[in-house]
Amino acid sequence: MQKFADMAAYDHVFEADFESLQAHGFEYRGRWNEWFGNDNPIVLELGCGRGEYTVGLARKNPDVNYIGVDIKGARMHTGATQAAQEGLKNVAFLRTRIEFIEQFFAPAEVSQIWVTFPDPQMKKVRKRLVGTLMLSRYRNFLKPDGVVHLKTDSPFLTAYTQAMLQVNHIEPQAASEDLYADIERGVLSDPALGIRTYYEQKWIDAGMTIKYFRFRLPEQAVLAEPDVDIEHDNYHNVGRNVKFDK
Repeated sequence: MQKFADMAAYDHVFEADFESLQAHGFEYRGRWNEWFGNDNPIVLELGCGRGEYTVGLARKNPDVNYIGVDIKGARMHTGATQAAQEGLKNVAFLRTRIEFIEQFFAPAEVSQIWVTFPDPQMKKVRKRLVGTLMLSRYRNFLKPDGVVHLKTDSPFLTAYTQAMLQVNHIEPQAASEDLYADIERGVLSDPALGIRTYYEQKWIDAGMTIKYFRFRLPEQAVLAEPDVDIEHDNYHNVGRNVKFDK
């Protein structure tokens, strides 16, 4: 209850349910730069969890505005509190279901999207954060040259993303089957890629490799789902003392 009380008092945390969005819309849709008080690029982290990546990005790039989005306010409290304690002015958090995301951002308002360690939704492609349904929604508010980043430890989601990009003729700007090995070898050099969340470090310590994709979406083409049969992994067993494959 204390966490929710804190969140309600933070002026950098926003929340709106479906009914209020339908009735009144969201006041900062198309006006996020007014809230931030500058014209800097806006970058989202979708499914931000504890908000560690959002805050880490904001620390590294003070001339970019970051918004972490998630439905679980108790988790988000960690990052929101860190941002408040550090006085970060380029961070906001939005508590909502990601399927409502278009209600919060106007066309061409967002420069980049980070999707960090999402549930691969192995049985529910419509809920997959890098599935074609959700990507089509993101395209409605991404700038024409906007970029999507994905970090994942899931072999299933990795295989799906590879197939989805291929069937839609999307050439990734970057793709790595072992992100930190590629960083160490100098293949990838973006400092943002080195940010590690609490759980990411646990997965690395357990011997899992982190996969990464960066790509742009075609502006108008209808995105096609790949017709492939991908073996499920035991993603949901991670952290439950169950042995899992790398």
